[in-house]
Amino acid sequence: MRIDKYLKVSRVIKRRTVANDACDAGRVTINGKVAKASTEVKVGDIVEVGFGSSKTKFEVMCINNSTKKEDSKEMFRIISDGGL
Repeated sequence: MRIDKYLKVSRVIKRRTVANDACDAGRVTINGKVAKASTEVKVGDIVEVGFGSSKTKFEVMCINNSTKKEDSKEMFRIISDGGL
C-alpha cells in the first residue's frame, strides 16, 4: 500500500492530500529514508512523521484497505510519541 493512503486509512493524517503534501515536503520517512507519497509500506516498517516541531515514530502492524475508526489504532504501534 502507498504510504499516503496508509497514513489516511490508519488515521495518522486525516486527509490523503495532506499526507501527500507531507511526503512531498520530506516530513515522512520509512526505515530512515525520506519517502515519496508513492512509496510502498510493508508490515514491520518503521515510519516517522513530522508534525510541526514534533515527530512521531511508529511501526506498521497491519495493512487494511479500509478500517473503522475504532480499529485504526491497531494498524500501528507507537514507538515515540510527538503528538499523535
